Amino acid sequence: MKTNNLTTLLACLFLALSSYTFAQLDAPRGSQMASVSQRVGITDIYVKYSRPSVNEREIWGKLVPYGMNNLGFGTAKESPWRAGANENTIIKFTDDVKIEGQPLKAGKYGFHVIVNEDDTATLIFSKDYKAWGSYFYESSKDVLRVDVSTSTIAHTELLTYNFIKVDATSTVLALQWEKKQIPFKIEVHVSDIVLASFREEFKGQGGFQRQNWEQAANYALNNDGDLNEALGWIDSAIAGQFFSQKTFNNLQIKSQILSKLGKEEAASAIMDEALTMANIFEVHQYGRTLIGQGKKDKALDIFKLNAKKNKDTWPVHYGLARAYSAFGDYSKALTHLKKALVNAPNEASKARVQANIDKLEKGEDIN
Repeated sequence: MKTNNLTTLLACLFLALSSYTFAQLDAPRGSQMASVSQRVGITDIYVKYSRPSVNEREIWGKLVPYGMNNLGFGTAKESPWRAGANENTIIKFTDDVKIEGQPLKAGKYGFHVIVNEDDTATLIFSKDYKAWGSYFYESSKDVLRVDVSTSTIAHTELLTYNFIKVDATSTVLALQWEKKQIPFKIEVHVSDIVLASFREEFKGQGGFQRQNWEQAANYALNNDGDLNEALGWIDSAIAGQFFSQKTFNNLQIKSQILSKLGKEEAASAIMDEALTMANIFEVHQYGRTLIGQGKKDKALDIFKLNAKKNKDTWPVHYGLARAYSAFGDYSKALTHLKKALVNAPNEASKARVQANIDKLEKGEDIN
């Protein structure tokens, strides 16, 4: 009896050690793992995949069969291509997105592709991202299917995922292998996501800093946010909270919000108060903002106010030069730029002034 027990114990120990040893092996793969990521706004997009090589093989229609196929293993009767090698190709989105205009919730997805013979493909995003390849694919777990067009590219030996276009609110992700490219557009509603993140951050430590409320209000102002919500945020920065402090910056933001709400009289009164608190550079920047808004007359008044308060300083002359240039009076603009050149505090500033002198002498506006 003791002999049997000992034999059983040794057998179990052998199996356990064998399993442990096997689990520790980490040999190189033929198709190496890779990952790529891209941020759009504050949303991160990740792709994790394995990279097979062409290796002189016929890829499309052969190694990667067209359409759905029985792979001869696993539970799936019909499978798409796993869009890589080995395990599922995985795509993760940290926020809700749109794929070729179709909504897709934030999350992690197994990514598969049905490649067609007519230069089209169907992209599949499956909630089952833990499977090995497409052998256990179940269409019932599809979250989204999208049809796209493929294109021909220069030879790409290793299967590669690239973000081939990126802008403020979208990116184009492309699968590239052999001479085929399968691109698709990913759109992100950046402003909604950012504003929602501000609301959450204000519930924590982020809500204890005046500058955060100013940043949120300014972002909402410039990104089609709720202006009444933005007004509440900037009012919190100005007064009524333990962290509040009235500054030129937050008064200017409030003035801009009121102006956008159509309350011009209130906006003007707030800005008049803000200017009493502004330093020479803040007044100068406000004048430049007015020029950018096409308010040349108001900008000239502001630059003259700065000149009255800060006589014969280089930012004052620089500002007046910009104002007169906006009116097309390049002669007066040149006079003030030459005075600014004399008073500029360092070589970098002098170089910027001189560059604008050169533009005016060629008859070009400096704004």
